[in-house]
Amino acid sequence: MLELAEMVIDLTGSKSKIVYKPLPQDDPTQRQPVIELAKKELNCEPAISLREGLKRTIDYFDEMLS
Repeated sequence: MLELAEMVIDLTGSKSKIVYKPLPQDDPTQRQPVIELAKKELNCEPAISLREGLKRTIDYFDEMLS
């Protein structure tokens, strides 16, 4: 999540600061999603990088809001 938040701040040129808060007591300390099932069952695989996808999404919303 930290990497994603930093990437969004970077791509948007935001002056937002990341605020660190304690995790809930039952929160898993590490998530490791496996997308193999989606690849197999849905024949779906990322075609672009996360950074490029975020850039396209930000550009879309910039256009919609202007």
